[in-house]
Amino acid sequence: MHPAASIIAFTTLSGLGFGLIAWLGVGAAPDAGPLRALVLSGLAIGLVSSGLVASLLHLGQPTRFLKAFSQWRSSWLSREAVLALATLAVFALYAALWLAGLRLLPLGVAASCLALATVGATSMIYAQMRSVPRWRSPLTPALFLLAALAGGALLADARDAAPWLLGGLGVAQLAAWGWGDRALARSGTTLATATGLGPLGRPRLLEPPHTGENYLLREMVHVVGRRHAPKLRLIGFTLAVLLPLALILASSGGLARWIAADVHIVGVVVLRWLFFAEAEHVVGLYYGRR
Repeated sequence: MHPAASIIAFTTLSGLGFGLIAWLGVGAAPDAGPLRALVLSGLAIGLVSSGLVASLLHLGQPTRFLKAFSQWRSSWLSREAVLALATLAVFALYAALWLAGLRLLPLGVAASCLALATVGATSMIYAQMRSVPRWRSPLTPALFLLAALAGGALLADARDAAPWLLGGLGVAQLAAWGWGDRALARSGTTLATATGLGPLGRPRLLEPPHTGENYLLREMVHVVGRRHAPKLRLIGFTLAVLLPLALILASSGGLARWIAADVHIVGVVVLRWLFFAEAEHVVGLYYGRR
């Protein structure tokens, strides 16, 4: 699929913000003074808010964003929107009390649960799509949740948990690539099933359905060069997992932690771009493209 910059920014920034909220809500940074508490709380809210603003740019009609809340009973997109606002409201109250000297952990745990539920809802927007076999796997929610928790742990200085989460993210990412590279073939979807001409024989494309580009080709079909994909995977995996892991294991200093967090964020951006760019929508078969 076409990797729009707005959706990459949304999933990356909001994921980091919700991950940080999840850690702060359960008591991370216990010795933080008022200034650090303000910085961490402001960073979490700022990341989430920036991601939500980026998501508006991905809507066909951004002025109609209120409609995103109307189908929460059946739509993961609506559930994500409702949960995101609920998380921000609960965490804002928790942060205000924290700055006033009262860290009310039950309220923080509620904010943490809502934050993780929001990330889960975001991931399910993609995991429930039958038209993209690569995404239709429990590995998709695992990737989103582990990336959020690992990034949040780096920002919140949860040093004991960060290495394990980075390792878990690495394992999940490798598993997702192994699963995803065979998902379309394993789904049984072919040009015959895409066109409905299977009962008549084995069809092949003589001419494309359109002489020029259209919406489906622009948004649903994107081909990553075979030589570029392995390089981008290596770059993203190294920056998101290997380098941050090496930095936090080699040094316990604050500078190393912040460098690790910055490197991790860049790596997540690369991996998230690949998440969308490598997704093979079955409509590509109709146009003779994979």
